[in-house]
Amino acid sequence: MRHLMSPMDFDTNELDRLFDLATDIENNPAKYAHKCDGRILATCFYEPSTRTRLSFESAMLRLGGKVIGFSDANSSSAAKGESVSDTIRIISAYADICAMRHLKEGAPMVASQKSLIPVINAGDGGHQHPTQTLTDLLTIRNMKGHLDNFTIGLCGDLKFGRTVHSLIKALSRYENIRFIFISPEELRVPDYIIELLNEKKLPYKEVIRLEDEIANLDILYMTRVQKERFFNEEDYVRLKDFYVLNTDKLSLAKKDMLILHPLPRVNEIDVEVDDDPRAAYFKQARYGVYVRMALILTLLELC
Repeated sequence: MRHLMSPMDFDTNELDRLFDLATDIENNPAKYAHKCDGRILATCFYEPSTRTRLSFESAMLRLGGKVIGFSDANSSSAAKGESVSDTIRIISAYADICAMRHLKEGAPMVASQKSLIPVINAGDGGHQHPTQTLTDLLTIRNMKGHLDNFTIGLCGDLKFGRTVHSLIKALSRYENIRFIFISPEELRVPDYIIELLNEKKLPYKEVIRLEDEIANLDILYMTRVQKERFFNEEDYVRLKDFYVLNTDKLSLAKKDMLILHPLPRVNEIDVEVDDDPRAAYFKQARYGVYVRMALILTLLELC
């Protein structure tokens, strides 16, 4: 039995197979419409989510399976003090696979150690978000045609952004990737990520102004400043609109630059950008369903 806790749990060859499967699912949905007949996915979300939870549920339903679960810790026995270890033991009796989001780093890992079914980390605190990373990689591969030889700028909350941390780690395994980290001083990428890049001798640059580097980017990965990660309202208010991508800034960028965003968007991308052909974040959300379908089939050993 296999779990997914980090995007590093799959090597690059396994990722290629997963992305090939996701692409085949996109192109031939009828072929996979009954692959999960009789199977049940449990979505255990201790933290709010729209895209991740609904895309997992959509993925399972499109495969012919069924879904049970909860979307809020207060609607589960966690509100009564039940541990994650006990919860997953119970869920193992009710479902065939589980997607878990938790506000505490490492909680899905604890669950996987006690589970009798595959567990997928659907986001744990500010730590990892592996299925968003799989979505990001599939989007880049399908829209750029490759997962190497490009410059990517990651902009916004690089300190608490679990999607950013997971994506950097995943891309660190591919050839000739150059990282530009664009953030205010207070939200810079954590030291352990910098240590990883230094250890692998990968090129990176840390800047504050998006305008200074946007012309050099092949991919721009925007993120929101996450109110839920701040300890006080004052810091959040001061930083929440630090970056806003609009058509003026976009005029400085390459004509084929790809704009990604894990969503939800707040103010960091002006709605006027949505009609630009470089804006790929809504396509990115759609790819998330296909890659989660492929992941479910892979972990259940149905493909």
